[in-house]
Amino acid sequence: MHKVLVTGADGFIGSHLCEALVTAGYAVRAFVYYNSFGHWGWLDSAPADVQDALEIFAGDIRDPHGVRTAMQGCDTVLHLAALIGIPYSYHSPDAYVDTNIRGTLNVVQAARDLGVDRVVHTSTSEVYGTARFVPITEEHPLQGQSPYSATKIGADQIALSFQRSFGTPVTVIRPFNTFGPRQSARAVIPTIITQIAAGQREIRLGSLHPTRDFSYVADTVRGFISAAETDAAVGEVVNIGSNFEISIGDTAQLIAERMGVDITIVSDDQRLRPPDSEVERLWADNSRARDLLGWQPGYGGRDGFARALGETIDWFVQPGNLRQYKHHRYNI
Repeated sequence: MHKVLVTGADGFIGSHLCEALVTAGYAVRAFVYYNSFGHWGWLDSAPADVQDALEIFAGDIRDPHGVRTAMQGCDTVLHLAALIGIPYSYHSPDAYVDTNIRGTLNVVQAARDLGVDRVVHTSTSEVYGTARFVPITEEHPLQGQSPYSATKIGADQIALSFQRSFGTPVTVIRPFNTFGPRQSARAVIPTIITQIAAGQREIRLGSLHPTRDFSYVADTVRGFISAAETDAAVGEVVNIGSNFEISIGDTAQLIAERMGVDITIVSDDQRLRPPDSEVERLWADNSRARDLLGWQPGYGGRDGFARALGETIDWFVQPGNLRQYKHHRYNI
């Protein structure tokens, strides 16, 4: 069987990706962040047959020896492990350099030494900063408007430099604002849903005017698998987005409509980014993904976004799931 290493397998996107890979017949080694509790993150919630099929490797992406050990015997590496919370990057930028940049260096160095067939490195739409033109193509200038985005720019360039310098077969996939079941409440859609589901009608949010191109997690996962399977994607950067733009304020109202409630939005200063750090507009051009990978969003446009919100809401409102979120606290 084709063997795939997934770093960040215990996270939101990583756990969905592991499930999809197992279902597709891949042998999956799931790299999870070591902890003394033996927790596998969101993989603890995966179906029993998926858990049984997974080979779990507990380690730390910052440890080059552990990364190399985890990669041995693998054909493909899907590298998702990262620190991703933007507010926390203001607080602890040094941790982002170690995890995002040095962690990526560990991955591509091990892949080069071991002769791995493919590395798919995870970028983010945040590397573009506020859009200078829309829709945003992969040629858009890179702008580090937060320590998080700056370290992801660095990680992207480290990964691509190994492809150019050593022929390491790297593809950079650049998802736009992925959302769905299991996402952390540090993201805006779970923040809105969990507050409403907990009975609140005054919803505390940050800026309402910025726009985002939200991509449902099932679409993002398909993008990863397509990138891993497409030889023509080596050396390429590929946007994965819905090619649909909506403001945060309109997103909140759409969620409230789907949940059948009326809400009032209250501005919460602690949720606001510094003015020059706020990314005001994101809107993906996904034509390269369509042309190169044969990928297109299954939840595209406003109708697709509404369907994906419905599936996300259905997951969050389940009592066992909702209990895992602290709706009354700001989660950085």
